[in-house]
Amino acid sequence: MTPLAQLRRWLFRLGRDETLPIVLTQRRIFILPTSAGMLFAAALAVMLTGAINYTLSLGHALVFLLVGLGLAGMVHTFRNLAGLSISPGRAIAVHAGEVALFPLHLANTRSDARRALSFRFTDGDTASADVPASATASIHVPCRTSQRGVLDPGRITLATRYPLGLFRAWSYPHPPFSCLIYPTPIERPLPPPTAIADAGFTRGDGGHEDFAGLRLRNPGDPPRHIAWKAVARNVDAYPLLVKHFSGGAGEELWLDWELLNGEQDDETRLSILTGWILAAEEAHLNYGLAIPGLRIAPAFGAAHRNICLESLALFGYENSPRH
Repeated sequence: MTPLAQLRRWLFRLGRDETLPIVLTQRRIFILPTSAGMLFAAALAVMLTGAINYTLSLGHALVFLLVGLGLAGMVHTFRNLAGLSISPGRAIAVHAGEVALFPLHLANTRSDARRALSFRFTDGDTASADVPASATASIHVPCRTSQRGVLDPGRITLATRYPLGLFRAWSYPHPPFSCLIYPTPIERPLPPPTAIADAGFTRGDGGHEDFAGLRLRNPGDPPRHIAWKAVARNVDAYPLLVKHFSGGAGEELWLDWELLNGEQDDETRLSILTGWILAAEEAHLNYGLAIPGLRIAPAFGAAHRNICLESLALFGYENSPRH
């Protein structure tokens, strides 16, 4: 770390906050005039020069009144942040390329409302919030994502120019945030299910007795299995859906890494597997996931989907969980 970076880190109290909630004390708040404030000060200097030159008592009174107004605005700008309590919430996982939203819970113990608070990550857009007097409020701060894994958005720039816009007060809270980023899904037709022997039942006609759900059509599916009513409801999203049946000969849908040997890029494989998981969930199919070092038994539902997507998001990381 360079000496300048060390000075900046010490001066602005940069670093992750381990103690929660984060309370903005006086030592954590910084304030400087804005460009409008500098212009305001220059105008007052010109007015004061004219009042002195022409010995205008009312001119002196107006200048001193405006100076007092500016100083009062500076105090209120600082107090708009002082004592604010900040607690982080839990961010919901998103896919790479989407915007992750990090929740913040704000607590105001003062009898004055806090107005026009802006929150921004280094790589994100600005979110604004007001906190009523003696009340709490919540805000979601956006952050852009670009790759899978665990995202630490870094410190937040919390700033305000309320009430006059002549001064800008800011602080750099850094709550312990993290968000799981799933791979970007790539849409591909689902692989065909694998037939499994079931000794407890007599095998029927290829396992076509009981309706088990819908899935995307594969080139080898017979036309009579196309679910025309389902296709008509959402023809743009799913060109063709087919009915999936189960019978005396059971079937398992395995989303297997080895099925994608033609893809040389691991990230592309992960994205295709992500698309398969979402498609299988849409079609209400039981599915399993097989990737190097991990095999998840077939199941269905939001919890199973999240486990599979988490495994893909953390694939290749040293401390990735194994289920």
